[in-house]
Amino acid sequence: MMDWDKLRVFHAVAEAGSLTAAGESLHLSQSAVSRQIRALEESLETVLFHRHARGLILTEQGELLHDATASMYRRLDTAAARIRDSRDEVFGELRVTTTTGFGTLWLVPRLAKLYEKFPNLKIDLMLEERVLDLPMREADVAIRMKEPSQADLVRKRLNTVRMRLYALPSYLEENGRPQTVEDLSTHRLISQAVTAHQVSSGLTLIESLHAVGIPSTLTVNNYFGVLQGVLSGLGIGVLPDYLVADFPHMERVLPDVESGSIPVYLAYPEELRHSQRIAAFREFVLEELSETARHLSAVEEGHARSA
Repeated sequence: MMDWDKLRVFHAVAEAGSLTAAGESLHLSQSAVSRQIRALEESLETVLFHRHARGLILTEQGELLHDATASMYRRLDTAAARIRDSRDEVFGELRVTTTTGFGTLWLVPRLAKLYEKFPNLKIDLMLEERVLDLPMREADVAIRMKEPSQADLVRKRLNTVRMRLYALPSYLEENGRPQTVEDLSTHRLISQAVTAHQVSSGLTLIESLHAVGIPSTLTVNNYFGVLQGVLSGLGIGVLPDYLVADFPHMERVLPDVESGSIPVYLAYPEELRHSQRIAAFREFVLEELSETARHLSAVEEGHARSA
């Protein structure tokens, strides 16, 4: 059976890529770390690291052992989280992942309400288009614009989003309000690039506009940039409808033009089903989405009355 202390030292070295950095994190001298690694290599009768001037690189055998220690640490983190979450108090770290657009434009501006209710909660927010592996604990909870396909996840459908066309009233007053899709050809269309990672329904809408000869004269690789273009009066943007709740001065263009329905899901690993932090975050998101839906409805009613 392998010695736990040696495995702990090995994992620190594999993560840090150097004996010195690993020693600092473990509060051990470089020579002590080196001795532990050498003893582990001798017990396994293999070389775990290639040594060179820039640091240490795992050998093939080292990669195998690192996969095992990384998995072990994830399981320990999960156990610790479940132990903490068995208490009533909501505290500690919650690793949340969602898309850059939804995270920056909707979630972050609302987090003050969550912290006000649970001041001891720490959110580690990972905004990226890549779908993180929840069962492997790359994150604790995800908000995604399609149903997660990974196994062993609890899934909850939150609501739906549609991509629509928006512009500032000042821009439309100066450049005219399109009455047909063809009228868009005289305007600057701002959208995500068709090569950018985005929801398929949004891509379909953009491609349908391109198909009738409407070029995107400004393309950005996320919705945040598209929104900034619209708010700067650059043109007409393809944006998710939930943004109107926070930017009610934007005017919808061509109300009959929109994408298909985009489902929004919240998901987390089955093993965190009873997590107090997950429950608190889930209820917070549901409440805020309901509030957003009410604001969106009120804004649309106001625009309809003034039309």
